[in-house]
Parts: sequence; structure tokens; C-alpha cells
Amino acid sequence: MSKNTYVVGFPRIGEQRELKFALENYWAKKTNFSEVEKVAKELKCKHWDYQKNAGIEHISSNDFSFYDNMLDMAVTLSAIPKRFAHLQEEERYFTMARGDKDTVAMEMTKWFNTNYHYIVPELSLEDRYKLNADKLLKEYKEAKKHGLTCKINIIGILTFLGLSKRIDGGDTYELYAKLLPIYEDLLKTIAELDDTVIVQIDEPIFVKDMDTKVLSLIKPTYDRLANVSTNIKITVLTYFEHSCEATRILVNTPIWAIGLDFLYANENFDSLELIAKSNKTLIAGVVDGRNIWKNDIEKSLNILNEIALHIHKNNLIISSSCSLLHVPFHLKHEQKMNPEIKNWLSYGVEKLDEIALISKIFFHSKKALHVTELEYLEANQKANLSRKISSLTHDTKVQERIKHTKKYEREGEYKQRIKLQKDKLQYLPLATTTIGSFPQTPEIRHARREYKNGNLDEKGYENEIKKYIDDCITFQEKCGLEILVHGEPERNDMVEYFAEQLNGYGFSQNGWVQSYGSRCVKPPFIYGDISRPKPMTLKWIRYAQSKTKKIMKGMLTGPVTILNWSFVRDDMPRSEVSKQIALGICDEVDDLQKAGIQVIQVDEAAFKEGYPLRQAKVKTYEEWAVRDFKLSVSCAKQETQIHTHMCYSEFNDIIATIEAMDADVISIETARSGNELLKIFAKVGYKQEVGPGVYDIHSTRIPSVKEIVTQIYSLLEVLPKEQLWINPDCGLKTRKWKEVKLSLQNMVQAVQIVREKLH
Repeated sequence: MSKNTYVVGFPRIGEQRELKFALENYWAKKTNFSEVEKVAKELKCKHWDYQKNAGIEHISSNDFSFYDNMLDMAVTLSAIPKRFAHLQEEERYFTMARGDKDTVAMEMTKWFNTNYHYIVPELSLEDRYKLNADKLLKEYKEAKKHGLTCKINIIGILTFLGLSKRIDGGDTYELYAKLLPIYEDLLKTIAELDDTVIVQIDEPIFVKDMDTKVLSLIKPTYDRLANVSTNIKITVLTYFEHSCEATRILVNTPIWAIGLDFLYANENFDSLELIAKSNKTLIAGVVDGRNIWKNDIEKSLNILNEIALHIHKNNLIISSSCSLLHVPFHLKHEQKMNPEIKNWLSYGVEKLDEIALISKIFFHSKKALHVTELEYLEANQKANLSRKISSLTHDTKVQERIKHTKKYEREGEYKQRIKLQKDKLQYLPLATTTIGSFPQTPEIRHARREYKNGNLDEKGYENEIKKYIDDCITFQEKCGLEILVHGEPERNDMVEYFAEQLNGYGFSQNGWVQSYGSRCVKPPFIYGDISRPKPMTLKWIRYAQSKTKKIMKGMLTGPVTILNWSFVRDDMPRSEVSKQIALGICDEVDDLQKAGIQVIQVDEAAFKEGYPLRQAKVKTYEEWAVRDFKLSVSCAKQETQIHTHMCYSEFNDIIATIEAMDADVISIETARSGNELLKIFAKVGYKQEVGPGVYDIHSTRIPSVKEIVTQIYSLLEVLPKEQLWINPDCGLKTRKWKEVKLSLQNMVQAVQIVREKLH
């Protein structure tokens, strides 16, 4: 075992997505929960073994979850919303996350600036909190039985409060005094497990701009928690950005260690002197937990040597920059990848070896390495050099086009554009549409898989696609939707589909990453300069439009979302990569409108999640992100209506940026938050049209007509009918057809009722 090695957290879905399939079989009532528990236990042991065999000293327990760690922390604190209180424990847990036919699920939003979603705890002054540590204790004991003494991961109280919401209004931090004693009870319970237990308290909220009130809570919190028991050694972990303000306070508390990210936050170097004076242990995040590129070991050693100028080596532990939850599991399953490109990559399991090797070299020098370790180091150096000089990463034509691009936005002001569009499209107020995707049926997935594997010829595959599109259009017309979509049966994923048709992109067979619950995504990765060699969506949208007289909406993914939902090359600024993608999307927009497509949606679902966590860095991001959205539609004629869609965003702080994007129509996710998100649009006098989601597609429940009518009226309290579109709050890809049909029929009926009453 390599001493002084640490992993913040590990993926839990399984290297073959075993937990996903176990959960979905259970939810479908094909198995009992005992089967899920069995799979979970096997996975935990397997994951611990991977870390142990790589030589990791500090391995986590309680980083595993059946759904989400924030949800787990809410359960640990008994922060159970009243509407779930009547349910049995096992049923309640998943209903809180997913909802059911009678109960709306808890809100879900992005975990900082990642593509992972967490469940937002709901708090209230009248709640009575108490400790429920069963899950945490059970997992620690499972690890002990497996021969490991693990650290225990928990979400810190200040992060928990900061990421929660008050259902009775007010500030979540008002509940601090009620929750801190529960945290103390939790640590007292943990202290009984062993003579010494390391407790990793994750406080990523510290990397955001915090007001004085929250900063003032840090010292009393960690003075109290660190003094609960001499059996407890507390490490406070931050990641994704710097936490300099919090670190200045934490060094004056009796915690054992502080964890900092040295890859995504150079400012953390400014805290080294303070940490050194406090004689605390520093957990240095130097192996990237967010990206898939092979670690540059020499670069990591240089970072550590700079740190060692301030921190004594005895007080240094080498770690991943954050949890490895954000990267795929194991590179060994990539059998079809170009060997040259595969040699540049490192997944979760490979990163364990990198941490161990960096530790050995740093603490003992290269002379201490065995022959195989020396070979590993040499291979690492060759791989990084290969990537720098490879012809696969450089395209002079792309670089020249970027250099000579002059037009960055479309012609015409919104006021004149929308008049032309309404005259041409002739849609009614409260126009109905969907966000784009329809359910990916088992038959479609099977046909796509068979086609890719060579077991189904092109004609057979295309016939399956056409049949799906025909059925999709027939349903929409019968249902009464006004602006139609083709359903996207040919697409595997809203980013991967486009990436597959862009030069400079790579793909994995098994590069799955958990997005939320059992939902996994397989992000493509950008290794070289990006270009679009030929049209990507034209064939199928043309076919769909030929099958209906109604308006067919073209569906594209925007450059910023393609960037943010990909693993991005780290040898070029993200802003330059985004610009290359934007030019490719612009070419596609032009092809669509030339083919007669009058409405084109350029989704920027991930626009907000790319935001820097520090306000000081926001302006730079906004400038190039808005630039590239506008560049992607810069060829659009004034009469071509440009839509965009954004997911899970708090718009209050970015409404000016949304206005600057200058889309004609924006659809947003508001179903779980009433009309609160919409109010900011009215407050600033937003002129463009808006499609607030009227029902939550992430839940299996089917909204009633009455419920949607009520929702529409709440929207009309904020914006006039002429400015509103009615749609679900996101794409329907992950839902079942039965749910989709009933929900959309109810939505259209609700619009008809409201329109009649408004006349």
C-alpha cells in the first residue's frame, strides 16, 4: 500500500452499470429490493478492492449511494418532506427522488459546475430532525468485514444547508442551530466504531463566493465538530475551485486535514503558508477527477514540489482533485478505440495507479521504483508527448477558418424578426410543442445496436427509423400539438449523436458516467480540432417534414452544451474549442433553413452548468459562451425562428446573459418550482417568447388536465399569453410512451381549456 495516498470518492454505478440495471429491474417490479442490496454489496467490495490493490491508503466508505449522496444526507438527518412521511423507508427513499402517481418528486439540480445532478433537500422551521445513521454505519462495517478500515464521507453541514431550499421561505442557514447537534450526534456515533476514524466532510460550498454570515459559521462549526471525540480525525474537503476565504478560517480550527484542488484552482497555492503554520495535513488534489486525459506525472510532481516548498512532506497526502464519480470506470473495456487515442486516456481505475505512482516518486524518488513502475512512467511520458505532436490533434483548415471568421451574429433586431416569423408561421398564443426527443423504445435501441454491429443493413435500419417517425408524427397530429418534432429515433444522445459526425471527437464503448439515479451518460471526448464534414440532421428532418403539413422543428445541440457535456481537450482553452464547434453548428443551421425548415431549436441545456463557481471569472465565460451561441445561429434568416432550451437553471443571475443570446424563443425547466423562475423574466421586461415547462418529465407520474390548467394560469400571472409557449420541461427520451401520450394529451387539452376561457 502506498502511504499518503487518498481518493476523494469512487464511482458507484459499476463498471458494467450493474447498479443501474439492478435499480431499474426493481423499479419495474421485476425483482425485490434484496437483489439491489446484493448487487450493491458486491460492487462496494469490488470497488474497495480496486483501490486497495492499487495501493491507495485512504479509501472511502459512504461514498456509495442507491441514488444520491445529498439525498442520503437528508435521510441521515431525517429531513423528510411531509408528503413522503407516510411511506415505508425503502419506498420513501426512491419516491423522494423519483415521485410517484400521487406525489411530486423533490427538485433535482446540477452539482456545482458538473453534469451530475443531486436531489435538493427541502427544509422547514417546523421540521424535527434526528439522527438516522443506519446506512453510514452499515457500510463502514461492511468495509471492516472486507478487511479495510475506511474513512467515512459525509456532506458538511454548511454545504448541506447551502444547497437545500426552504419550503416555508427564508434562509436555510436559519436551521443551522437545529442541525449542528445532529451532526455532533453523528460524529459521536462514528467515534464508537474504532479507536481512530477519519471522517471526510465535504464542503464544496466553500469554493463559491460566500457572504460574511456563512463564513462566520465555519469556525464555530468545526471547533465543535472536531472536539466531539479524540477518536475522530476530521478532514474538510473542497474541490472544483479555490476555497481561500474558508481555508483562512479552517486553519484556526482543530480539524486534522484540509483538502484542496490544485488543478482547477491555482489560487489555492496562496493558502499554503497558512496551512503550514497551522501544522495541518494537506490533501493535495493533483490527479484530475473530472477529465479523462492521462496524467502528466512530471507536471504533477512539479506541482507537489512547489507545494513542498511550504508544506512539510510529512504533512502531505496525494489525492484525486475530486471524487472519481465524474469519470468513467475502467479503460480495459475500451476494445474498439483507436490505440493511439486510447493511449492518451485514463479512467477511474487508471487514476488510482497514477496517484500511487506519483506518491512513490514524490516521497521516495524514482530510484525506489520497480522495473514495471519505471516502464509505466516511461510509457506515461511517451503518451503525453505523442498527444502533443500527433496529426490527429491539429487541423490547419479549421485553424485558418477560425482566424478568418468575421460574422458572429444574425441580422435583424428581435422586434422585426418576430413579426416576420409570426406572419409566416401563423401560430396561436400558448402554442404547444415539445422539447424535441420522444421515448427511445427498446425496438429502436435494438435496431441501432444491430445496425452498428453489422447485423442489420442500412435499408432495414432506415425503415425502422421511418416507421418510428411516422408513428411519432401521427401521434402528435392526433394529439393536437402545433409545432412538431420528429422524435430523434436516430440519436443515441443529444451530444454524442453530433459528436459522432464531427471530426476531432472520440468515443468510448463503456465510458459511462452517472448523471442522476440510474441515469448514465457516455460523454464523447474532444481530442483534436473540430469540423463538420457533412450535414448531420438534414436527412431525417427532411423526411419528417415531408410527412406532415404542420411545422416541423429542427433539433440541434448548441456549441456550449456540446462542450460542457464532453470531456474536453486540456491542451487548448475551452473558449477556442467552443468556437470550433459553433462553426460546425452554424453550417447545419444553414443547411436546415435552405431545406425549408422554418423553426430550429439549438439546445443549450448545459449553458448554466459551465459557469465558473467564482463571480470574478463569470464575465469571461459569459462573453465567449454567448459569442459562440450567436455564432452558431449567425447564418439564420430573420424569418427563421431560433429556439433554445435550458435545463435546471437559476436564471436570476444570468437573465441579462440570456437576453444577450438573442434567441427568439427559450424553453426552460420550471415544473418543480411553479412560476418562480419565470418571474425574473417579467421583472426585467424580457421581450422574447418563453416556454416554461408545465410538467416534470423526470417523474413517472402523469399530470392531470386540471393540474396543467392551474400551472398555465400561474404562468399567465407572470407573462402575457402572446409571449408564452406550452411544453414539457425537458425532452421525453427517458420516459415510457404510455406516460408521454397521456401527459401530452392532457397538456394540449389544458391549453384548449385555457384558450377558451381567455377568449
